[in-house]
Amino acid sequence: MIRVKICCISSPDEARLAISLGASALGLVGPMPSGPGVITDEQIAAIARMVPPPIATFLLTSETDAEQIIAHQKRVNTNTVQIVDALTTGKYDQIRAALPGIWLVQVIHVIDQQSVEEALCIAPHVDALLLDSGNPNMAVKELGGTGRVHDWALSRQIRDQSPVPVFLAGGLRPDNVRQAIEAVQPFGLDLCSGVRTNGHLDPVKLEAFMNAVYL
Repeated sequence: MIRVKICCISSPDEARLAISLGASALGLVGPMPSGPGVITDEQIAAIARMVPPPIATFLLTSETDAEQIIAHQKRVNTNTVQIVDALTTGKYDQIRAALPGIWLVQVIHVIDQQSVEEALCIAPHVDALLLDSGNPNMAVKELGGTGRVHDWALSRQIRDQSPVPVFLAGGLRPDNVRQAIEAVQPFGLDLCSGVRTNGHLDPVKLEAFMNAVYL
């Protein structure tokens, strides 16, 4: 059964709506250089507190230093950390040791064949990979929430070779999600803009998406 993570959750009401329609995980977005859904650490902590088990709460952090990632999780107490940029200082083992029991998910921005190599190098050190359509090489980094579809053939290469589960993100909508599932066969799906209207979680779009996933 494919898991669905609804990202850019901005309030307890959005969290409850996503869960009621079948979300397995919620994405809570910390400070980012660009993109939608950013809320304060205080808001993230408040939403994480009210989410019942076994729903996963993902902190999306743009920190690239292991110590700063650790500090960010400790401020908000989510059960999962989604690292949206490349780890530049410190190691994954350092984060694991400081945050026992917290799942680590590394975002891979799927651009070209080098992205496949990056993913397979990182995979043994994390609990899951999340394949998105950002571009961290731009002057203002795109680290998620672009609404763009990337090359699913590259994501399928990663999925076929990865020793850990793979989430697929990037431009997923009710009208293309079955094609995405067939192309990549991911463990889970991650979406934000595809189920929103004027920035707000849209129950009609979300229900249509869930119906398409579990058809």
